[in-house]
Amino acid sequence: MDPNSLYYVGLDVHKKSISYCVQRYDGTRVAEGTLASRRAALSTWAESLPGPWMGALEATLFSEWIYDHLKPLAFQLQVAHPARLKALVAGKKKNDRIDARILAGLLRCNLLPQVYLIPPQLRQLRQLLRYRHLLVRQSTQLKNRVAGLLMQSGVEYDKQKLHAQRYFHQLMEQLQDVPDSVVQLLQTSRHSLDFLKGLEQKIRQGLLEHESLKQRVECLQSIPAVGQITALTWALEIGEVERFTSISRACSYCGLTARLYQSAGKEHRRPLSKQRNKYLQTVLVEAAKMAPRWYPPFREISQTQQRRGHHNRATLVIARKLVAYLMAVDRRQQPFRIPASES
Repeated sequence: MDPNSLYYVGLDVHKKSISYCVQRYDGTRVAEGTLASRRAALSTWAESLPGPWMGALEATLFSEWIYDHLKPLAFQLQVAHPARLKALVAGKKKNDRIDARILAGLLRCNLLPQVYLIPPQLRQLRQLLRYRHLLVRQSTQLKNRVAGLLMQSGVEYDKQKLHAQRYFHQLMEQLQDVPDSVVQLLQTSRHSLDFLKGLEQKIRQGLLEHESLKQRVECLQSIPAVGQITALTWALEIGEVERFTSISRACSYCGLTARLYQSAGKEHRRPLSKQRNKYLQTVLVEAAKMAPRWYPPFREISQTQQRRGHHNRATLVIARKLVAYLMAVDRRQQPFRIPASES
């Protein structure tokens, strides 16, 4: 389609309203306004546009459903990277109308910094996996709360067995001189833990058996120290592994690369960047801490770095190795084979 025949639309999205700006190829503003953040209002507005259009919106909490709803109605729809967008167009004045104009202008000039959106099916599965992470964090908080209540009441217990069902019931039967309120809290916490555990297992099993993930996860699990959760997190947070052109870019996305400040020939390395995928960073660091137990080459890396006094660096080096292995296996869709240099 001829770009000169398209209308370029910038959308500044919010929870309750959306500001829009419609421009032609030469920058002429055709329409501006505000509409409600509702599917019916969006459909009516899209049908009222004078011709085929391209749209741009900034990535926010509300962008996904708006993108999914408008994509079939548009010739093309793009989502902008918030941090890079701010670096491009920072100014003294900022409001919804100006933001919509900026988005339309960048889209028209082909300068919009885009973000990657994983396919809708994987996006729904990723939402389930992130909910599973939430359940695990809540379970950990409850376990800590149970231990804290017992310590506050002066009750001795075996911390290794505390959360085993049989041991916990035996402990409850032996409680003495413990207030009734504490007993009720302990019982409530135990019931909540059992419920959360069952829900977590159900979500995890459903993801492992999903037809679009099963074969991929099985291949990823062939890598030493990569278990079910690490494989699932990689598959659903990365999406399509082909979007990374190099291992260093994937490591940066996973939060395994230090910040770099370089000026006038001087270079400074700073702590790990906070601009990362926190879910991948967490599982990769946890896997890297356990990896030396299962894979001799990782054990050698860990021992070498620890002799130099670099305990945290050993974890980072192994985590980056895991990223390289995960990328190789994911691209080839074949089980892991030990490299010749490590055999």
